[in-house]
Amino acid sequence: MMSIAPIISIGELKEICNKPEVLIFDASNHKHAREQYAHKHLQGAFFVDINTQLADIQPDVAVGGRHPLPTIADFSTTLRILGISSTSHVIVYDDSKGANAAARFWWMLKAVGHDKVQVLNGGIQAAEQFGFPMQTGINIPVPAAENYPMQQWLLPIAQMDEVEQVSQKNDYLVIDVRDAYRYNGESEPIDLIAGHIPGAENIPFTENLDAAGLFLQPDVLKEGYAQITEGKSTDHIIVHCGSGVTACHTLLAMSYAGLELPKLYVGSWSEWSRNAKEIATKVS
Repeated sequence: MMSIAPIISIGELKEICNKPEVLIFDASNHKHAREQYAHKHLQGAFFVDINTQLADIQPDVAVGGRHPLPTIADFSTTLRILGISSTSHVIVYDDSKGANAAARFWWMLKAVGHDKVQVLNGGIQAAEQFGFPMQTGINIPVPAAENYPMQQWLLPIAQMDEVEQVSQKNDYLVIDVRDAYRYNGESEPIDLIAGHIPGAENIPFTENLDAAGLFLQPDVLKEGYAQITEGKSTDHIIVHCGSGVTACHTLLAMSYAGLELPKLYVGSWSEWSRNAKEIATKVS
């Protein structure tokens, strides 16, 4: 089966949205995300909650970070509850141009072998701008007949110990996609300590987007990441963020560019900074 592009435009979505296999999900993630969804969402869209459905949050954030992956068994059940089967064409959007949990949900589906999943370019803002029908209320998905078949995460994942071992080696590259002020150690709005993993390079995920908040063209992304990775093998590249969510935006951009996906460090800064690991800053 021919692979589909990881990004879909609102025009392309308009052409396929009424097909029975197409399922649309709002993956916005903030304090009022569910209420915002109920107030307004793309017609036919369902809500997916990163905190309860796309992560297995632990009492101690030092264990796996703020958004650890759920078990394979739990994710399989979640997909059944969401009505997703192996034949579903999943479209995901959020209110942060795909940089919120939309990219994370995309990565998780790809990581269990689901090919037909795309993120809406520009999110709900683009949908409104280009006249996609909106609705209010809450749509409840019809569960699939059975749990989604999966055995393991198929995309590469890095653990904290590996990151510690390789982050300062010249033939490895650890990419930190958080905003520069967080990486620099100027301030930290979410986690306990500001700064970055020693040796990590800061490539904010916002650099994947143009001035309108849409993904740069694939050839532009490919050229940019080719310069950043400097020929390093994909298995020597690790991408992380604060909690393993927005890092997926950069992985999505790389996929859109036609590049092989590097490793995702799911625990990210939220795990690293709580484990007495060495911390670097760029603050004098």
